Amino acid sequence: MAEDIRGAVGKKYLTWTTVCFMTVACVASVRNTPSMAVYGWAAIFLYLIPAIVFLIPTSLVSAELASGWEGGIYGWVKEGIGPRSGFLAVWSQYAMTLTYYPSLLASVAATLAFVINPDLASNGYYTAAVILVVYWIATIVSFRGVQASAVLSSGGMIIGTLIPGVTLVLLGVIYLIKGAPSQSAGTSFLPTFTGISSLVLIVNNFLSYAGMEVNAVHVNEMRKPSKEFPKAMFVASGMAVAIFVLPALAISFVVPAKQISLTAGVMQAFQQFFNYFHIGFLTPVFAVLLVCAMLGGMIAWLAGPSKGLLMVGREQGYLPPVLQKTNRNGIQSGILIGQGILVSIIALMFAFIPSVSSAYWILSAMTTQIYLIMYVLLFVTVMRLRKSQPEHPRGYKVPALTLVAGVGLVSSILVFFVGLIPPSQFGSSSNPAVYAAMLLGGVLFIGLGIPGLFLALRKPSWKREPEPAEVAEEGGAA
Repeated sequence: MAEDIRGAVGKKYLTWTTVCFMTVACVASVRNTPSMAVYGWAAIFLYLIPAIVFLIPTSLVSAELASGWEGGIYGWVKEGIGPRSGFLAVWSQYAMTLTYYPSLLASVAATLAFVINPDLASNGYYTAAVILVVYWIATIVSFRGVQASAVLSSGGMIIGTLIPGVTLVLLGVIYLIKGAPSQSAGTSFLPTFTGISSLVLIVNNFLSYAGMEVNAVHVNEMRKPSKEFPKAMFVASGMAVAIFVLPALAISFVVPAKQISLTAGVMQAFQQFFNYFHIGFLTPVFAVLLVCAMLGGMIAWLAGPSKGLLMVGREQGYLPPVLQKTNRNGIQSGILIGQGILVSIIALMFAFIPSVSSAYWILSAMTTQIYLIMYVLLFVTVMRLRKSQPEHPRGYKVPALTLVAGVGLVSSILVFFVGLIPPSQFGSSSNPAVYAAMLLGGVLFIGLGIPGLFLALRKPSWKREPEPAEVAEEGGAA
């Protein structure tokens, strides 16, 4: 990576390569790749399309907003649409974690099963138990403060993402070079289309690319943002596609499509590869590495979105006092305990839904749909601000904004509704009406119902001035 450079007056600028790698680090993960491995070589196409219609528009639009207005997603939407919409946006950014944690920990449970007994990976009671135990342990760690969370988070991501990802791809390449038979579903780069239900798993790719608005805040730290930021985003998009595609292909080489588990697919591939190369003793080792990465990612999320929700909820009086409580370490204990109760209830899905993969998919789709509420508001916001405040200073302006934001907006809405269709990979046992009702009900309750209730019951006494420490922390973060 090229080193950062300094301006004529001593200001330190971020190079486009730095921003590029920061962006890739934000989205890179092998956890969701099994859902695309079922498509074989067509996974390339199915990862590339969301990158073009969602990843790039989101990155460019967020850069314009970040270069012109402060306050993150709440400040942007508040300025462009209104304060209530701003609260809905920051709530959506937080609320998606309520379904994200159980799906993430379901992958943890399935991965740990390869250390204990691989058959447990498809056991719903085991999965629910692991989710409950691990989630509450992670919450207790978060209560101890940001430092404890940061050490576990950064260490887990370094150990458990880079090493397993590179190893999986190398094993796949060597496997093919040795002439071993590929289990990949066909050789076509285009997916076999047998109706919308055959392509529903692409919804997961939008979740994989979500979170790009986080790095947009660095656009004003670049020397020539109008040229360098788009370059960084296009290169980062290509790298992200490669990071997702290569492990997905490696999985498809050794695990037949009909046998791929959405929660344990990565470990299925490692087990097959290690057995083929007669190094099966490494299977539990890599299971532990992957668990480290997933737990590191979860702990990082525990400390982030809930903190932003607390600040907005206090300053604007959107949250009831019970959810504004903090412990002696300044951690948002009220929110963490409240979300823990909801996560525990959601985790029971794995005990009562026959297929662990089905429960995992429902939660993943719900997570994506809740998050898409925020992105719809984001795209509407940038178009309204370009029209209502055309002269407002911006460090970066999206070229052809209406087209770029329009593509992002339309794709977000389409994916929301496509997600209501049960994937054909689950077989004909899924009742489309029941599936859609379950999914839509969860999204409406968590994504719109709860914040709507807070706004309806809002009282002047809920509003309180931030503590001096919180003001200093917010200023430092900015």
